[in-house]
Amino acid sequence: MQDATLPLSGLSPVSGKAVVARFDGGSLSSDAGVLVLREIEARLGVAARLAACIEDRRHPALVVHSLSDLIRFRLMMIAAGYEDGNDATQLRADPAFKMAQGTSPSGRDLASQPTLSRLENAVDLRALLGMGEAMVALYCASVRQVPKRIVLDIDDTFDAVHGGQQLRLFNAHHDGYGFQPIVVFDGEGRFVTAVLRPAKRPKGVEIRAHLRRLVRMIRSHWPRTRILIRADSHYCSPFVLDWCRANGIDFILGLAPTTPLRAHVGTLEASTRARFEAAPGGGKLRRFKECVDGAASWSRGERIIARVEAGEQGTDTRFIVTNLSGSKARTLSQDVYCRRGAAENHILEDPSACRPHILHPGHRQPVPPLPARGRLLADVAAAHRHAEALELAGGPVRHLAPAPDQDRRPHRRAEDPAADPPAKRLPGAGHPTPRSRQDPAPPHLSDGA
Repeated sequence: MQDATLPLSGLSPVSGKAVVARFDGGSLSSDAGVLVLREIEARLGVAARLAACIEDRRHPALVVHSLSDLIRFRLMMIAAGYEDGNDATQLRADPAFKMAQGTSPSGRDLASQPTLSRLENAVDLRALLGMGEAMVALYCASVRQVPKRIVLDIDDTFDAVHGGQQLRLFNAHHDGYGFQPIVVFDGEGRFVTAVLRPAKRPKGVEIRAHLRRLVRMIRSHWPRTRILIRADSHYCSPFVLDWCRANGIDFILGLAPTTPLRAHVGTLEASTRARFEAAPGGGKLRRFKECVDGAASWSRGERIIARVEAGEQGTDTRFIVTNLSGSKARTLSQDVYCRRGAAENHILEDPSACRPHILHPGHRQPVPPLPARGRLLADVAAAHRHAEALELAGGPVRHLAPAPDQDRRPHRRAEDPAADPPAKRLPGAGHPTPRSRQDPAPPHLSDGA
């Protein structure tokens, strides 16, 4: 008879001390952080909100896992770094994930990968629109007091895929296949909503339709709140400009440079460069100019602001267009439009939106090595069915390098059907970790007249 709890004998002593190895650690998990996420999700009710938007076509008598349980499990997986649905094959037996679902570690396993796949394929267009509205309602409920004015930062990002998903496209800039969802944050950095779409630049008609639904949802909660749309140049479309003016929406958008626009700032660029060359030690020099102009496709002329910056690397000119009035050009450019960079930083915090060999244009330094992972080690000491309490012991764990079958990038991980479930072993660091990007401190800027 073999007893797995007996100590392993025959180990040589180290520094005069005996070495004892035992195998009575119980069920282990390296993802105890999902227990904290469980409390947050229970307070927000994200899974229940999204599940209410999906029609459950399953036979009620045969349902084992409710839609809210499936969505909650999938949310926990993604939040813990397991964005691949195949990971559910092993995580469904993980004690920490079971506890996050309100199930005992010795209880029934969670949903399998095929069940989660059927859930994702059951979502139609009406359900997607409903879930988008549910996320906007969650955002509005997170604000204690109805604001007088909000800023909506709209941008898109690349979401790489590693299979044959529908609507996936190849994006040359990101050198891979994936989607290009539109993501919306407010000016304070709170997530508002997102729209999953193919990996191509959105056109004006699509952007207008997205803004129409978004503004209608927000105004159903806050009918008197002023809304400012802030985005980069490829969101500056005549459809967007006309719709914003017709619906009382403020906007400040980037504007791609053209030959007519360059003609407005040719003299300013030359004089700014001359001033910088006369006093190069004073740092970069910025000057501003505004005019009323517009493209031939626009229905009217708009207020256009040019920012000319001269430095050691030459002259750089950027344009924005806005319907805001009453503020100086410098204020609108530096204090209003440039703050949209915070939304880009929120997107860059998502590891699935970054490729390790491609840097964001704002970064000029090599990618730093990934720091050692620190995970919360959960020792489920009392894992039997009639346990009175579940004890958790936390501590940082330094994992070794991932095994070959745990590598997720750049190809899909090979699945080992004979591998032990996570309840019997500690998974390695083969999961994506948000990469910290250290931006260099901005150089001193001196304002020109």
